[in-house]
Amino acid sequence: MPEAKIAPSILAGDFANLEYECKRMMKCGSDWLHIDIMDGHFVPNLTIGAPVVTCIRGALPKGDSFFDCHMMVSDPERWVDDFAKAGSDLYCFHYEATTEHEALIDKIHAAGMRAGCAIKPKTPASAVFDLVPKLDMVLVMTVEPGFGGQKFMRDCMPKVEALRLKFPELDIEVDGGLSIDTIDFAADAGANVIVAGTGVFRAQDPQEAIAALRTAVNKRQLK
Repeated sequence: MPEAKIAPSILAGDFANLEYECKRMMKCGSDWLHIDIMDGHFVPNLTIGAPVVTCIRGALPKGDSFFDCHMMVSDPERWVDDFAKAGSDLYCFHYEATTEHEALIDKIHAAGMRAGCAIKPKTPASAVFDLVPKLDMVLVMTVEPGFGGQKFMRDCMPKVEALRLKFPELDIEVDGGLSIDTIDFAADAGANVIVAGTGVFRAQDPQEAIAALRTAVNKRQLK
């Protein structure tokens, strides 16, 4: 099982102070920064685009921070080059947003980014089995995509278990409702990349919260 990676979701941060919030998370020990891109079409909410990612990258140089861009957008092929230029490290598209999965993965890699594929709660894990040899990560959504602060869906954990059993070295990310109270379910299922928004940003001690999430995943690796 790959190493633990903790990826605070900046959607839970203060958008008036994104540079400060991103740097604060890195100082608190985060491995990645999870950046939620929503277009108002694939999901009902609207967040940020490539210009904002460009600005954040200007404040946090490539190599010092890893940008995990979760593309909750229709027509994900359209935005690959823009986000590569903006400084994204990983471009994670939704399985449900395209029919040309392998071509899109190739395009992402050609642009110099890692490729991830996200699946909604109702999409089975088997949908991505044939894609995994070309993917760098699979994201299992543990809430319906589109809004932060939702309740963790434990019934999505069998999908994580199935992926971990079949692909022991794959980076498997979980996103939605992760906190100190729910991390053990995800870690026990085999997730190693943990996205946490309010569970980290609004914690009394974010550094302690990040360390606790990491410890939970590392304990699972030792079993």
